[in-house]
Amino acid sequence: MNGTRKKLLLIAVAMVAVSAVVATQYARAQLSYEYSINHPSNGFIRFVGSDNATDGIRVLRAESGNTTLKLNFGDLTKGVNKTYTAAFAIVNEENFSVDITDIEVSPTFGADYLQIWLHGNPTAKAENDASSVFMWNKGSDVTPGDTTAWTLAAGNSDPSNMGSGITTAWDGTAQVRYTESTASATSGTDDYVWVQISIDIPDTASAGSYSGTITFDFEATTH
Repeated sequence: MNGTRKKLLLIAVAMVAVSAVVATQYARAQLSYEYSINHPSNGFIRFVGSDNATDGIRVLRAESGNTTLKLNFGDLTKGVNKTYTAAFAIVNEENFSVDITDIEVSPTFGADYLQIWLHGNPTAKAENDASSVFMWNKGSDVTPGDTTAWTLAAGNSDPSNMGSGITTAWDGTAQVRYTESTASATSGTDDYVWVQISIDIPDTASAGSYSGTITFDFEATTH
């Protein structure tokens, strides 16, 4: 075998070796998946009504058949400060703890009259509750660093109760689950927390309707 043939043979062998290295294999596999969309009062992080608004219906409510919750603070007037110490509760039903890291309100129009706290005692004003965490103050995010404000302990995946056997029955008028319990919550120990909302309306406020969105940020380590 002369030198030229040897070189060609070596090149051919090298090409075969390279082709074997870069060869691509194809396959297909299938996995099924499923999930369900529940009413927010029955979700893994759920909202439970408590205080009533000025119309006698829960502050937390939904339209019949509607899975979107809203907060209705009622008809207010200029110069009024209205405080709901237990506007609603946030309950964790996951089997691991969940941290609440932030609360934001938008748009700013109307949000500058709102104040929001997380706290343990639903019968006390947050200002007088040592467990309270101030989250939103009249247009300003009090916790911009997204640090842990409150830890919801692991739940039991049962939307009919919260904490240590506190019943959360169904309110057919407000279309949400609710509780009339006054049991206090402790961060990291209980699977729920109370939310206090105050609406502080100045004398200079304009008449009309105000609306917006309150966003809650949650964080959890699952493994």
